[in-house]
Amino acid sequence: MDNVDLNILRQLASWQAEGRRVVLGTITRTWGSAPRPVGSVVAVRDDGQIAGSVSGGCIEDDLIAKVRDGALTLTAPEVVRYGVGAEEATRFGLPCGGTLELVLEPVGPHSRIPELLAVLQQGDRIRRVLQLADGQVELQPPSEGDVLQLTDTTLTTTHGPSWRLLLIGAGQMTHYLATMAQALDYQVLICDPREEYAIGWDVPGARLLRGMPDDVVAELKPDGHTAIVALTHDPKLDDLALMEALASPAFYVGAIGSRVNQAKRKSRLKEHFGLTDAQLDRLHGPVGIKNGARTPPEIAVAILAELTASRYGYVIPAPLSVGDGGLAPEAGCVV
Repeated sequence: MDNVDLNILRQLASWQAEGRRVVLGTITRTWGSAPRPVGSVVAVRDDGQIAGSVSGGCIEDDLIAKVRDGALTLTAPEVVRYGVGAEEATRFGLPCGGTLELVLEPVGPHSRIPELLAVLQQGDRIRRVLQLADGQVELQPPSEGDVLQLTDTTLTTTHGPSWRLLLIGAGQMTHYLATMAQALDYQVLICDPREEYAIGWDVPGARLLRGMPDDVVAELKPDGHTAIVALTHDPKLDDLALMEALASPAFYVGAIGSRVNQAKRKSRLKEHFGLTDAQLDRLHGPVGIKNGARTPPEIAVAILAELTASRYGYVIPAPLSVGDGGLAPEAGCVV
Protein backbone atom coordinates (compact mmCIF):
# COMPACT_ATOMS: atom_id res chain seq x y z
CA MET A 1 0.00 0.00 0.00
CA ASP A 2 1.40 3.38 -0.97
CA ASN A 3 1.15 6.66 0.92
CA VAL A 4 -1.84 7.78 -1.15
CA ASP A 5 -3.86 4.81 0.08
CA LEU A 6 -2.76 5.44 3.67
CA ASN A 7 -4.32 8.90 3.46
CA ILE A 8 -7.52 7.31 2.15
CA LEU A 9 -7.65 5.05 5.21
CA ARG A 10 -7.21 8.09 7.45
CA GLN A 11 -10.17 9.76 5.74
CA LEU A 12 -12.20 6.58 6.05
CA ALA A 13 -11.47 6.39 9.79
CA SER A 14 -12.59 9.99 10.18
CA TRP A 15 -15.89 9.27 8.43
CA GLN A 16 -16.33 6.15 10.52
CA ALA A 17 -15.80 8.15 13.72
CA GLU A 18 -18.55 10.53 12.57
CA GLY A 19 -20.96 7.61 12.31
CA ARG A 20 -21.13 7.65 8.49
CA ARG A 21 -21.63 4.48 6.48
CA VAL A 22 -18.62 3.77 4.26
CA VAL A 23 -17.77 1.18 1.61
CA LEU A 24 -14.08 0.35 1.04
CA GLY A 25 -13.10 -0.90 -2.39
CA THR A 26 -9.83 -2.78 -2.99
CA ILE A 27 -8.46 -3.62 -6.44
CA THR A 28 -7.82 -7.35 -6.48
CA ARG A 29 -7.15 -8.06 -10.13
CA THR A 30 -6.64 -6.26 -13.43
CA TRP A 31 -6.47 -7.36 -17.05
CA GLY A 32 -4.85 -5.12 -19.59
CA SER A 33 -3.68 -1.64 -18.62
CA ALA A 34 -5.01 -0.20 -15.35
CA PRO A 35 -4.61 3.30 -13.86
CA ARG A 36 -3.96 2.01 -10.31
CA PRO A 37 -2.10 -1.14 -9.21
CA VAL A 38 -3.57 -4.18 -7.47
CA GLY A 39 -4.08 -3.41 -3.77
CA SER A 40 -5.10 0.23 -4.34
CA VAL A 41 -8.19 1.34 -2.43
CA VAL A 42 -11.11 3.74 -2.73
CA ALA A 43 -13.58 4.76 -0.01
CA VAL A 44 -17.15 5.87 -0.77
CA ARG A 45 -19.29 7.57 1.89
CA ASP A 46 -23.06 7.06 2.14
CA ASP A 47 -23.74 10.45 0.54
CA GLY A 48 -21.45 9.76 -2.43
CA GLN A 49 -18.36 11.60 -1.18
CA ILE A 50 -15.27 9.70 -2.29
CA ALA A 51 -11.63 9.37 -1.24
CA GLY A 52 -9.12 7.83 -3.60
CA SER A 53 -9.31 6.43 -7.09
CA VAL A 54 -9.22 3.06 -8.80
CA SER A 55 -9.83 4.02 -12.43
CA GLY A 56 -9.26 7.71 -12.89
CA GLY A 57 -12.93 8.60 -12.55
CA CYS A 58 -15.35 6.43 -14.55
CA ILE A 59 -15.72 3.54 -12.14
CA GLU A 60 -15.79 5.95 -9.20
CA ASP A 61 -18.74 7.72 -10.82
CA ASP A 62 -20.56 4.41 -11.09
CA LEU A 63 -19.85 3.56 -7.44
CA ILE A 64 -21.06 6.99 -6.30
CA ALA A 65 -24.28 6.56 -8.27
CA LYS A 66 -24.83 3.13 -6.76
CA VAL A 67 -24.24 4.42 -3.24
CA ARG A 68 -26.68 7.28 -3.74
CA ASP A 69 -29.25 4.87 -5.14
CA GLY A 70 -28.85 2.59 -2.14
CA ALA A 71 -27.52 -0.24 -4.28
CA LEU A 72 -24.40 -0.66 -2.13
CA THR A 73 -26.17 -1.30 1.16
CA LEU A 74 -23.93 -4.30 1.68
CA THR A 75 -24.05 -6.60 4.68
CA ALA A 76 -20.91 -8.52 3.66
CA PRO A 77 -18.00 -8.01 1.25
CA GLU A 78 -18.78 -8.45 -2.41
CA VAL A 79 -16.60 -9.09 -5.47
CA VAL A 80 -17.47 -6.94 -8.51
CA ARG A 81 -15.96 -6.64 -11.97
CA TYR A 82 -15.94 -3.76 -14.45
CA GLY A 83 -15.23 -3.77 -18.15
CA VAL A 84 -15.56 -7.45 -19.02
CA GLY A 85 -16.55 -6.65 -22.62
CA ALA A 86 -15.33 -4.05 -25.09
CA GLU A 87 -18.46 -1.90 -24.69
CA GLU A 88 -18.15 -1.77 -20.90
CA ALA A 89 -14.41 -1.26 -21.16
CA THR A 90 -14.98 1.85 -23.25
CA ARG A 91 -17.70 3.08 -20.89
CA PHE A 92 -15.50 2.72 -17.82
CA GLY A 93 -12.36 4.13 -19.36
CA LEU A 94 -10.53 0.80 -19.47
CA PRO A 95 -8.60 -0.45 -22.50
CA CYS A 96 -10.72 -2.44 -24.94
CA GLY A 97 -11.40 -5.82 -23.37
CA GLY A 98 -9.77 -4.83 -20.08
CA THR A 99 -11.17 -5.78 -16.70
CA LEU A 100 -10.90 -4.37 -13.20
CA GLU A 101 -11.94 -6.50 -10.20
CA LEU A 102 -12.79 -4.99 -6.82
CA VAL A 103 -13.76 -6.28 -3.41
CA LEU A 104 -16.34 -3.90 -1.92
CA GLU A 105 -16.35 -4.03 1.86
CA PRO A 106 -18.91 -2.40 4.18
CA VAL A 107 -16.83 -0.79 6.94
CA GLY A 108 -17.74 -1.28 10.59
CA PRO A 109 -16.09 -1.90 13.98
CA HIS A 110 -15.19 -5.43 12.80
CA SER A 111 -13.08 -3.88 10.00
CA ARG A 112 -10.41 -2.83 12.56
CA ILE A 113 -9.43 0.29 10.62
CA PRO A 114 -8.18 2.26 13.69
CA GLU A 115 -5.91 -0.64 14.69
CA LEU A 116 -4.60 -0.91 11.13
CA LEU A 117 -3.83 2.81 11.04
CA ALA A 118 -2.04 2.69 14.40
CA VAL A 119 0.45 0.20 12.94
CA LEU A 120 0.87 2.07 9.65
CA GLN A 121 1.48 5.41 11.34
CA GLN A 122 4.52 3.85 13.04
CA GLY A 123 5.93 3.09 9.59
CA ASP A 124 5.48 -0.67 10.01
CA ARG A 125 3.94 -3.37 7.81
CA ILE A 126 0.98 -5.58 8.64
CA ARG A 127 -1.14 -8.26 6.98
CA ARG A 128 -4.94 -7.90 6.96
CA VAL A 129 -7.17 -10.93 6.37
CA LEU A 130 -10.81 -10.14 5.46
CA GLN A 131 -13.43 -12.89 5.72
CA LEU A 132 -15.75 -12.55 2.74
CA ALA A 133 -18.63 -14.30 4.49
CA ASP A 134 -19.12 -11.76 7.29
CA GLY A 135 -16.50 -9.00 6.94
CA GLN A 136 -14.56 -9.98 10.05
CA VAL A 137 -10.90 -8.94 9.95
CA GLU A 138 -7.78 -10.46 11.46
CA LEU A 139 -4.50 -8.50 11.65
CA GLN A 140 -1.31 -10.56 11.44
CA PRO A 141 2.45 -9.98 11.26
CA PRO A 142 3.66 -9.72 7.64
CA SER A 143 5.90 -12.23 5.90
CA GLU A 144 8.65 -11.72 3.37
CA GLY A 145 7.20 -11.53 -0.13
CA ASP A 146 3.57 -11.07 0.93
CA VAL A 147 1.26 -10.44 -2.02
CA LEU A 148 -2.47 -9.75 -2.29
CA GLN A 149 -4.47 -12.97 -2.35
CA LEU A 150 -8.18 -13.38 -3.06
CA THR A 151 -9.74 -16.79 -2.48
CA ASP A 152 -13.35 -17.96 -2.29
CA THR A 153 -13.37 -17.15 1.42
CA THR A 154 -10.78 -14.46 2.19
CA LEU A 155 -9.02 -11.35 0.91
CA THR A 156 -5.48 -11.02 2.25
CA THR A 157 -3.69 -7.71 1.81
CA THR A 158 -0.40 -6.45 3.17
CA HIS A 159 -0.21 -2.81 4.22
CA GLY A 160 2.71 -0.53 4.96
CA PRO A 161 5.85 0.52 3.10
CA SER A 162 7.24 -2.03 0.66
CA TRP A 163 10.60 -0.24 0.27
CA ARG A 164 13.23 0.59 2.90
CA LEU A 165 15.54 3.59 3.05
CA LEU A 166 18.42 3.69 5.53
CA LEU A 167 19.97 7.13 6.01
CA ILE A 168 23.34 7.46 7.74
CA GLY A 169 23.37 10.65 9.78
CA ALA A 170 20.58 12.63 11.46
CA GLY A 171 21.46 16.07 10.11
CA GLN A 172 19.31 18.80 8.59
CA MET A 173 19.06 17.22 5.14
CA THR A 174 18.01 13.93 6.69
CA HIS A 175 14.91 15.61 8.11
CA TYR A 176 13.78 16.65 4.63
CA LEU A 177 14.74 13.36 3.02
CA ALA A 178 13.06 11.25 5.71
CA THR A 179 9.84 13.23 5.49
CA MET A 180 9.64 13.18 1.69
CA ALA A 181 10.64 9.51 1.39
CA GLN A 182 7.70 8.34 3.48
CA ALA A 183 5.36 9.84 0.90
CA LEU A 184 7.06 7.59 -1.69
CA ASP A 185 6.32 4.36 0.19
CA TYR A 186 9.64 4.01 2.04
CA GLN A 187 10.06 2.74 5.56
CA VAL A 188 12.69 5.22 6.74
CA LEU A 189 15.44 4.26 9.18
CA ILE A 190 18.05 6.71 10.48
CA CYS A 191 21.42 5.55 11.82
CA ASP A 192 23.44 7.97 13.93
CA PRO A 193 25.50 6.95 16.98
CA ARG A 194 26.42 10.59 17.73
CA GLU A 195 24.66 11.91 20.79
CA GLU A 196 24.64 15.54 19.63
CA TYR A 197 22.74 14.61 16.45
CA ALA A 198 20.38 12.08 18.02
CA ILE A 199 19.10 14.56 20.62
CA GLY A 200 16.08 16.35 19.27
CA TRP A 201 15.56 14.04 16.29
CA ASP A 202 11.85 14.06 15.58
CA VAL A 203 10.43 12.99 12.22
CA PRO A 204 7.17 11.08 12.76
CA GLY A 205 7.28 7.62 11.23
CA ALA A 206 11.10 7.55 10.83
CA ARG A 207 12.95 5.32 13.28
CA LEU A 208 16.28 6.38 14.81
CA LEU A 209 18.90 3.66 15.37
CA ARG A 210 21.90 4.38 17.60
CA GLY A 211 24.28 1.57 16.59
CA MET A 212 27.43 1.89 14.49
CA PRO A 213 26.65 2.08 10.77
CA ASP A 214 28.33 -1.19 9.75
CA ASP A 215 26.45 -3.09 12.44
CA VAL A 216 23.14 -1.45 11.54
CA VAL A 217 23.52 -2.26 7.83
CA ALA A 218 24.43 -5.88 8.61
CA GLU A 219 21.46 -6.27 10.95
CA LEU A 220 19.14 -4.70 8.38
CA LYS A 221 20.03 -7.42 5.84
CA PRO A 222 19.52 -5.19 2.78
CA ASP A 223 17.63 -6.70 -0.14
CA GLY A 224 16.54 -5.57 -3.58
CA HIS A 225 13.93 -3.25 -2.02
CA THR A 226 16.48 -1.43 0.18
CA ALA A 227 18.33 1.83 -0.45
CA ILE A 228 21.19 3.15 1.71
CA VAL A 229 22.44 6.75 1.59
CA ALA A 230 25.38 8.09 3.62
CA LEU A 231 24.96 11.75 4.61
CA THR A 232 27.37 12.55 7.46
CA HIS A 233 30.48 13.79 5.55
CA ASP A 234 32.40 11.82 8.21
CA PRO A 235 34.42 8.96 6.68
CA LYS A 236 34.48 7.15 10.03
CA LEU A 237 30.71 6.73 9.76
CA ASP A 238 29.93 6.86 6.04
CA ASP A 239 32.67 4.39 5.03
CA LEU A 240 31.53 1.86 7.63
CA ALA A 241 28.03 1.89 6.18
CA LEU A 242 29.19 1.82 2.57
CA MET A 243 31.56 -1.13 2.95
CA GLU A 244 28.59 -3.27 4.06
CA ALA A 245 26.02 -1.69 1.74
CA LEU A 246 28.06 -2.10 -1.46
CA ALA A 247 28.54 -5.80 -0.74
CA SER A 248 24.78 -6.26 -0.27
CA PRO A 249 21.89 -6.68 -2.78
CA ALA A 250 20.59 -3.16 -1.98
CA PHE A 251 19.15 -1.64 -5.16
CA TYR A 252 20.71 1.77 -4.46
CA VAL A 253 23.75 2.90 -2.48
CA GLY A 254 24.74 6.56 -2.42
CA ALA A 255 26.93 9.01 -0.53
CA ILE A 256 27.01 12.77 -0.27
CA GLY A 257 30.17 14.66 -1.23
CA SER A 258 32.00 16.22 -4.16
CA ARG A 259 33.51 14.23 -7.02
CA VAL A 260 36.95 14.69 -5.48
CA ASN A 261 35.77 13.31 -2.16
CA GLN A 262 34.02 10.44 -3.91
CA ALA A 263 37.27 9.45 -5.62
CA LYS A 264 39.09 9.53 -2.27
CA ARG A 265 36.29 7.48 -0.70
CA LYS A 266 36.49 4.80 -3.36
CA SER A 267 40.24 4.61 -2.93
CA ARG A 268 39.87 4.12 0.84
CA LEU A 269 37.16 1.49 0.46
CA LYS A 270 39.28 -0.45 -2.01
CA GLU A 271 42.56 -0.19 -0.10
CA HIS A 272 41.38 -0.66 3.50
CA PHE A 273 38.17 -2.70 3.14
CA GLY A 274 38.92 -4.76 0.05
CA LEU A 275 35.92 -3.71 -2.05
CA THR A 276 36.12 -4.66 -5.71
CA ASP A 277 35.86 -2.31 -8.67
CA ALA A 278 32.48 -3.85 -9.52
CA GLN A 279 31.18 -3.10 -6.04
CA LEU A 280 32.54 0.45 -6.11
CA ASP A 281 30.88 1.06 -9.49
CA ARG A 282 27.52 0.66 -7.72
CA LEU A 283 28.16 3.73 -5.56
CA HIS A 284 26.08 6.77 -6.55
CA GLY A 285 28.15 9.82 -5.76
CA PRO A 286 27.72 12.70 -5.70
CA VAL A 287 24.35 11.32 -4.66
CA GLY A 288 21.21 12.42 -6.51
CA ILE A 289 20.45 13.52 -10.05
CA LYS A 290 22.48 16.49 -11.21
CA ASN A 291 19.95 19.32 -11.32
CA GLY A 292 21.80 22.22 -9.70
CA ALA A 293 20.29 21.54 -6.26
CA ARG A 294 21.81 23.77 -3.57
CA THR A 295 19.62 23.76 -0.45
CA PRO A 296 18.96 20.70 1.76
CA PRO A 297 15.36 20.28 0.54
CA GLU A 298 16.46 20.65 -3.10
CA ILE A 299 19.16 18.04 -2.61
CA ALA A 300 16.60 15.74 -0.95
CA VAL A 301 14.42 16.05 -4.06
CA ALA A 302 17.44 15.24 -6.27
CA ILE A 303 18.23 12.13 -4.21
CA LEU A 304 14.65 10.86 -4.26
CA ALA A 305 14.42 11.47 -8.01
CA GLU A 306 17.45 9.23 -8.57
CA LEU A 307 16.06 6.62 -6.17
CA THR A 308 12.79 6.60 -8.11
CA ALA A 309 14.63 6.13 -11.40
CA SER A 310 16.65 3.25 -9.94
CA ARG A 311 13.50 1.58 -8.60
CA TYR A 312 12.04 1.46 -12.09
CA GLY A 313 15.25 0.55 -13.91
CA TYR A 314 16.20 3.90 -15.40
CA VAL A 315 19.59 5.62 -15.56
CA ILE A 316 19.46 9.40 -15.82
CA PRO A 317 22.38 10.79 -17.85
CA ALA A 318 24.31 13.84 -16.75
CA PRO A 319 22.43 16.98 -17.82
CA LEU A 320 23.68 19.84 -19.93
CA SER A 321 23.80 23.11 -17.99
CA VAL A 322 22.21 26.01 -19.84
CA GLY A 323 21.84 28.47 -16.96
CA ASP A 324 25.08 29.77 -15.51
CA GLY A 325 27.79 28.12 -17.54
CA GLY A 326 27.93 25.03 -15.34
CA LEU A 327 28.95 26.86 -12.19
CA ALA A 328 26.06 25.55 -10.08
CA PRO A 329 27.19 23.09 -7.39
CA GLU A 330 26.59 19.43 -8.00
CA ALA A 331 23.46 17.85 -6.61
CA GLY A 332 24.21 15.97 -3.45
CA CYS A 333 27.22 18.13 -2.62
CA VAL A 334 27.04 20.72 0.14
CA VAL A 335 29.81 23.29 -0.31
